[in-house]
Amino acid sequence: MRDMINYIVFGWYPYLCLTVFLLGSLVRFDREQYTWRSGSSQLLRRRQLTWGSNLFHVGILAIFAGHFVGLLTPIWVFDTLGISHTFKQWMAIVIGGVAGVACFVGMTLLIHRRLFDARIRTTSSFGDIAILLILYVQLILGLSTIFVSLGHLDGHEMVKFMTWAQGILTLQPGVAAQIADVHPIFKAHLFLGMTIFLVFPFTRLVHIWSAPVWYLGRRGYQVVRTRRPMIPAE
Repeated sequence: MRDMINYIVFGWYPYLCLTVFLLGSLVRFDREQYTWRSGSSQLLRRRQLTWGSNLFHVGILAIFAGHFVGLLTPIWVFDTLGISHTFKQWMAIVIGGVAGVACFVGMTLLIHRRLFDARIRTTSSFGDIAILLILYVQLILGLSTIFVSLGHLDGHEMVKFMTWAQGILTLQPGVAAQIADVHPIFKAHLFLGMTIFLVFPFTRLVHIWSAPVWYLGRRGYQVVRTRRPMIPAE
């Protein structure tokens, strides 16, 4: 029974979450473009928003980049570069810890602002508050795994997660068995992380897809005003 639950949660559930994540985002962009944004309340408690938002975004982007590179880079790449599992484990603990603390402080400010300012709370939807709290719990779980990781500095536990993540993306059967015996806090962190992908298309998180990165290479424009009357097109 335990093996079956492990297979469902870590062998089948990831594909459900990824499918809903991709298709749901596409459908929402196609059918509900007016909701494809992050609602702004920057006129209220602007200073607290600035600090909270900046710390949150810097921290979460560093965490995401660390997870993406750490989990999806083939193990042989690290071996070729001479990066030992122990060194990689320490990098994950130190860099992830610093980014996690920054993100935690930022999220605490954002949640306090949204829940304890009556005007902001009134204009916030259930989804706005729920996704913030889900991310907050996920962040706390992630920070808690640091204390468990300190007992596995050889990096072998980390290799299990790398093998599992890469196995899921390459459709390897039975890959869920790789993490069957890991600490429960890691399993809770993975499960909630996958659930965030599942609910992603139904929250304000979709604005991530609209990050204006193309502005960096865009040609400059100049607005020219004229007093000459415009001739309407016939």
